[in-house]
Amino acid sequence: MARTVLISGGNRGIGLAIARNFQKNGDRVVATFRSSPPPAEITGIKCDVTDETQVSQAVSEVESLHGPVEVLVANAGITLDKLILRMTDEEFGDVLQTNLTGTFRMARAASRAMAKHRWGRMIFLSSVVGFFGAPGQANYAASKAGLVGLARSLAWELGGRGVTVNVVAPGLISTDMTAGLAPERRDLLVGITPLGRMGTPDDVAHAVRFLASEEARFITGAVLPVSGGLAMGY
Repeated sequence: MARTVLISGGNRGIGLAIARNFQKNGDRVVATFRSSPPPAEITGIKCDVTDETQVSQAVSEVESLHGPVEVLVANAGITLDKLILRMTDEEFGDVLQTNLTGTFRMARAASRAMAKHRWGRMIFLSSVVGFFGAPGQANYAASKAGLVGLARSLAWELGGRGVTVNVVAPGLISTDMTAGLAPERRDLLVGITPLGRMGTPDDVAHAVRFLASEEARFITGAVLPVSGGLAMGY
């Protein structure tokens, strides 16, 4: 049965792969974007997740187009890498505002209809960096670790309403973001990945769609690493 799926940051990379995966499955998909819209085959809504008004308007627009949001994938995120001795309050706060608080805003806006209809799926995109850290990424790691606490709290709050909330934690995935890694850093991460290679956005998309499925109805508050074994056990 087709569902209404909202994906924040669904215009490129992992988010776009997730959007295409759901659409291929027959779902009604809308992707938010901040600057560049998604390809024409994906319905896009401009939305800055750091703006509460824009988030509320985006969810309302989705409801007007396709009905209440039934699956929320919170994927929008940024990096502003810098060692802590050089990182400003603004650089730390901006990353948390987008990656963590932005996810909170999306979840709050979508949860009302999910709770009312007593069914829903939320999947937050974290990162293995949130578990083992990385030099120059104190802000990013903190934001991604925070998503786990947020998801597990919402799992308690919304479980009685038939809403599951889970986290997917990708490892080293081949995207525009990881293309900017220094070769020696990329080689190091591949070297500590048991499968010995980078993943693809589709690897992540398949895991996200599983958690949104009826087959995953008894899974909530879970963290699913899609990392080739990188950081397993955290």
